[in-house]
Amino acid sequence: METVTIDGVELHLSEPDVVPMEWVGQPELVTQVLAAWLVVEESDLPLAPRLVGKPGVGKTTLAYHAGRSLGKPVYLFQATMDTRPEDLIITPVISEKGEIKYMASSVVSAMIKGGVAVIDEGNRMSEKSWASLAPLLDSRRYVESIVAGIKIPAHPQFRLCTTMNDDASTFELPEYIHSRLQPQIYIDFPERDEELLILKSNLPFAEEEILEYVVEFLQAAHEADERYSVRDGINIARYALKRLAEAPAELMPVERKKKMAEYLKEAAGMILDSTAAKYFRTFIVDLENDE
Repeated sequence: METVTIDGVELHLSEPDVVPMEWVGQPELVTQVLAAWLVVEESDLPLAPRLVGKPGVGKTTLAYHAGRSLGKPVYLFQATMDTRPEDLIITPVISEKGEIKYMASSVVSAMIKGGVAVIDEGNRMSEKSWASLAPLLDSRRYVESIVAGIKIPAHPQFRLCTTMNDDASTFELPEYIHSRLQPQIYIDFPERDEELLILKSNLPFAEEEILEYVVEFLQAAHEADERYSVRDGINIARYALKRLAEAPAELMPVERKKKMAEYLKEAAGMILDSTAAKYFRTFIVDLENDE
């Protein structure tokens, strides 16, 4: 574990996150995030965008992909309603020798290393926790640890963004926090072709027919203003594929298609709800009519 010393206090840094997240489609959204982080001259400052959208549309993936596209280490911090200010900055722990060790959060580690910090689901976090980051989000660009008794300046290359679900928040954030988390970049459901690409990227081993079924389900759900997302579609397809793998190998093509449709309906009901399962009933009827 890497350590640094600031004003005589040794900090133990977190490791960056290396995860298989790849943004597919909607390149304009990546451009918008990178534009927010751009510094156009010496007196300029990067912005801290907030990515807003329904759950499962890829906000975290977009932020991670944008950071990695700059060649920077990316640090993910999962916000919750229980997140405390010290969780965001420095947490003291007792070492095996009985000494106090100061553990830098992923946000502070990104600050020190000049990486990208992604605060995920930021609207689950209280104003008190956000207030501890207020100096970081304006021209001061530092945080203060009361626990360790030090101020920690951000590296010039440090960048930050937060994701926020477009639904009922645990906490209503005040204007002075929202004004620091700008610009707001809204992520909507993808178009059909992009949604199919996302499914193929996440499930390269899946049969084309299953993915086509799932895309049709998702597009119909979007049209009906349901909140089902491509993440839900991936999970439905993944479970249906596992069920289909258990089916006898000698099934005739028509029987296999029936099984496929049945498992998709089953998966939709188990992963989402009975309304989602209804979308797949039409596939079974169509298959029976084809006979």
